[in-house]
Amino acid sequence: MSKRILGILGHPSDKSFCNALADSYIKGAKSSGSDVQLISLGHLSFDPVLHNGYNTMQQLEPDLVNAQTAITWTEHIVFVYPTCWGAMPALQKGFIDRVFLPGFTFKFRENSSFLDRLLSGRSAHLIVSMDTPPWHFRLVYRVPDHNQMKRTILEFSGIKPVTISSFGPIKNAKRQTLEKFLLKANNFGRYA
Repeated sequence: MSKRILGILGHPSDKSFCNALADSYIKGAKSSGSDVQLISLGHLSFDPVLHNGYNTMQQLEPDLVNAQTAITWTEHIVFVYPTCWGAMPALQKGFIDRVFLPGFTFKFRENSSFLDRLLSGRSAHLIVSMDTPPWHFRLVYRVPDHNQMKRTILEFSGIKPVTISSFGPIKNAKRQTLEKFLLKANNFGRYA
């Protein structure tokens, strides 16, 4: 079954393994007939700093307006990024701070602490590379990055289910291991 899929590449380098994972996923998705768009954060022109919090709305740069349009269009979002110090890259966090805004992703109800999740009806998949073995990241560090992306950003905005696939360790991985990871990413795209 084909879908409208949006890929968001959180690694700023086109030469990264994350770029290869995103490319493999997209090829798989396209082979199954899905309509796919890709946003490479390293190619966007925007200020990643939310200078005044939500007190004063900061005007969105054209690339961020286009990103919101793509998010509105999509049925399924795949984020591909590395874990850096137990979290997503700073560029990706800045993108989320600037794009996932009140009124676009959520809205508090008047005179209430309850909110409406404005991105409901979409699903997501996190494809995360790391140099730490995924079992170690899960058992010792308790997956802080995964929890932040899944629970406090995507599900908070109404996006669910959110699937997470961790690939690692990437550093010093053998070629056949990396190829196995790329094949998995391709299959995730094919069956998204």
